[in-house]
Amino acid sequence: MGGMGSVSLLGALVSLLAAYGCSAASGSGGVDGVNYNTSDAYMQWGTARATWYGQPNGAGPDDNGGACGFKNVNQYPFMAMTSCGNQPLFKDGKGCGSCYKIKCTRHPACSGRTETVVITDMNYYPVAPYHFDLSGTAFGKLAKSGRNNQLRHAGIIDIQFARVPCEFPGLKVGFHVEEGSTQVYLAVLIEYENGDGDVVQVDLMESRSGRWSPMHESWGSIWRIDSNHRLRAPFSIRIRSDSGKTLVARDVIPVNWRPNTFYRSFVQYSS
Repeated sequence: MGGMGSVSLLGALVSLLAAYGCSAASGSGGVDGVNYNTSDAYMQWGTARATWYGQPNGAGPDDNGGACGFKNVNQYPFMAMTSCGNQPLFKDGKGCGSCYKIKCTRHPACSGRTETVVITDMNYYPVAPYHFDLSGTAFGKLAKSGRNNQLRHAGIIDIQFARVPCEFPGLKVGFHVEEGSTQVYLAVLIEYENGDGDVVQVDLMESRSGRWSPMHESWGSIWRIDSNHRLRAPFSIRIRSDSGKTLVARDVIPVNWRPNTFYRSFVQYSS
């Protein structure tokens, strides 16, 4: 294909990414023999490509949410430093909340500084085996001072990335009871985990039962339990990250719990 055709094709792809953002996943992990998305790979640098979506100085989605279920990602602790990930990063939702350092050096506007982003959404149209579709804010942060828009105008850039432990200073693990939860159906969003940042298994213990019941991943970082009896609160919740670390939040959801309500625990992983 001639030069003009290649430019036109690249322009069309960038326009498509900008128009649709990121809302689904594809691809596979370990494409070069290293699973950069696991906690075992902390600070192992790999190569990826990056695009951006949403507003130039925004957090990505118009509603400041995303396919992980997190809310208000434009605010602390995410502060719009967010990204969609294709399947090796999003991992069918089990990559939600994981943290990565990223940097770019090849474009003239790249600063070479490292910035940290959190996976909060999933990617429809990967342009590389590892593809970060960044918020406009995160993409611009990779640029030299005063050259943010120049870098954004590049559309697609080469970056380096490495999985790193998450740090959410001042926060404990949070549990948001989702809208639609009832006495026999409970859906909970889990967020703000230091360390691995992600959740791969969740169990619930009803009041005075002494027994853990597995919850099932609903979508993103939202886990649910469908019960054949009236659930008895308060509820304790046990979570496990991809490195096998477990954490128990005792009676974190109270007797008088309500849907669409956030409950902060008193526990946190050590970072």
